[in-house]
Amino acid sequence: MGGGWIDISVPVQSGMVHWPKDPEIKIERLIEITRGDVCNVSHLSMGAHTGTHMDAPLHFIAKGKSIDELPFEATIGSARVIQIADKESIKPGELGVHRIKAGERILFKTRNSEQSWRSNEFDEDFVYISKEAAEFLAERKVRTVGVDYLSVGGYKRDGVETHHALLGAGIWVIEGLNLSKVKPGEYELICLPIKLQGAEGAPARALLRKAGKR
Repeated sequence: MGGGWIDISVPVQSGMVHWPKDPEIKIERLIEITRGDVCNVSHLSMGAHTGTHMDAPLHFIAKGKSIDELPFEATIGSARVIQIADKESIKPGELGVHRIKAGERILFKTRNSEQSWRSNEFDEDFVYISKEAAEFLAERKVRTVGVDYLSVGGYKRDGVETHHALLGAGIWVIEGLNLSKVKPGEYELICLPIKLQGAEGAPARALLRKAGKR
């Protein structure tokens, strides 16, 4: 991609991995030039939390902001990619050394980027943000948090608790990133979800560029 931008979004395609019980992803060509039509037109069927997407506070907070209320500064600007060594979850002990500050946009790179996206079968054991780490991030008043699989919270534990800790603190959440081509460090981030009015989340396109690169 030109300009030094790295696409950290996952491709949306029929049959791709999705959260259990969420709608399956289907992309069908309804009108097609090869069938004699004048143009191509596709029909999309998928949930709001498909692939790379964002969670608005409304996802778990009854009166929280919806995705169309996203302030641009939440997902456009400087961001830091932090490598996580723990193969189970992101914990406060590993975060402490990074001196995370208020207002930061933090993206976590885990083993998920290299392993979990290789299959269209859902990975129940993906690395997630523990409830305690979510509380740690909320206490530090970060602006935005991104993870490299389909949820900030785990499938087997801390799913609800982690979402409540982050979204309840007004932190915007990006899920479903692929950071396999990104090294830890400072970057510029652009991530914008589809403007779905009143929705609790929406698919998004996310890009990174090394800080200071033009």
